[in-house]
Amino acid sequence: MTRSISGVAARRSTQTLRHLAGVTLLCTGMAAFAQALPATSPEDVGLSTGRLDRIGMLMREEVRAGRLPGAVVMVARRGRLAYAQAFGRRDPEGGSTMTTDSIFRIYSMTKPLVSVAAMLLVEDGKLQLTDPVSKFLPAFDAPQVSVAHVDAEFARITYSRTTATRPMTVHDLLRHTAGLAYGEITQNAPVKKALEEAGVFKPTSEFDARDLAPDEQTARLAKVPLAHQPGTVWEYSLASDVLGRVVEKASGQRLGDFLADRLFRPLGMADTGFAVPAAALPRLAQPFAKDPGTGQPVRLADVSSLPAADSGGAGAVSTAADYLRFGQMLLEGGKLGDTRVLSRTTVALMASDHLGTRIAVPVTPGELLLGTPGYTFGLGFAVRQGQGVAGVHGSPGEFMWGGYAGTYFWVDPQEDLVGVYMSQAPGAMRQYYRRLVKNLVYQAIVE
Repeated sequence: MTRSISGVAARRSTQTLRHLAGVTLLCTGMAAFAQALPATSPEDVGLSTGRLDRIGMLMREEVRAGRLPGAVVMVARRGRLAYAQAFGRRDPEGGSTMTTDSIFRIYSMTKPLVSVAAMLLVEDGKLQLTDPVSKFLPAFDAPQVSVAHVDAEFARITYSRTTATRPMTVHDLLRHTAGLAYGEITQNAPVKKALEEAGVFKPTSEFDARDLAPDEQTARLAKVPLAHQPGTVWEYSLASDVLGRVVEKASGQRLGDFLADRLFRPLGMADTGFAVPAAALPRLAQPFAKDPGTGQPVRLADVSSLPAADSGGAGAVSTAADYLRFGQMLLEGGKLGDTRVLSRTTVALMASDHLGTRIAVPVTPGELLLGTPGYTFGLGFAVRQGQGVAGVHGSPGEFMWGGYAGTYFWVDPQEDLVGVYMSQAPGAMRQYYRRLVKNLVYQAIVE
């Protein structure tokens, strides 16, 4: 992974990537984005225009069929923006057309952002991966663990409680091995019930953790038993929300303020944050009122005002252009143009396998995100382990993640490529669209 990133950085030595420091204007689509990543024709970076056009053909077909409200797709290769298109409606009820500067609730694509925030503090010497979470959040000093017992004779599962055998660490939070859970996902019945009773899981507003103040959220969650002993099982969870609270304690700043100072403003991510300003609300993409597959109402987070707590797990909003900048920074080994955010070695560490063979993975990261195996987990995102196994295009060392409402991004150092797909379609089809866009981008690579 390190060699791949270094090779990309070396190839950049003859290219110019001008970064606008202190950007205060809102992005207005591809023209504004091209100031940070120069736009080019697909052929100039080894892509085929005709093959990329298949993305638009299939996206428009999904929109016409009423299965997708709208979407934005952006692709950068060799440091230049080669594809940026919008499809369908930004507001399917109001009728406004999707544009490339539309703003999206990115839900779990917040996790890579807060993971970078934590690693910035590691580089500052204020955090270590091996630090116990209780060093910053004392409420997690002695968590209880809900242990499942299978009674084969009566075909039932019972639960008991025990104490944690070791503390959860910052490392555990970053790789989702802290023993924490999501009420929306966990199969541990007592944990699910306790999360709901604590008010940190609400079945009617999935993955929305905006209404509890940071200390209140910490206090409530710390009383919920863990679903696993720390460091033993990979389970996608509220770990990134807890990581956000650790970032706040270690930095002395609100999470959104820290990210704005150290990541968003340096990279010119002018439309990324934890709320949408009133003037930008017309650009906020909306879902269908009802899921086209199930007919059930679609409820997404209200991001029109600043939340009580900035959710490091699912609270941010962004544009495709902003997130492409973020992905390009990671591809470049921690820098965008002349602006360095992280060390190359830190990015390489984040994009490595942090599960190994000692941690159980009942449902792999790739199966959760894309419906296919072939991926392990690093520090904030899934990492592809090899060329085969995965049922989707990609390269060894590629890393990626997505969001509940239908968003997705990936970074491929081997192909020198970053892709971003944004939509507000949280239904079961979101895995299909992620695979579709990814496959269509890779089939367009001709050199």
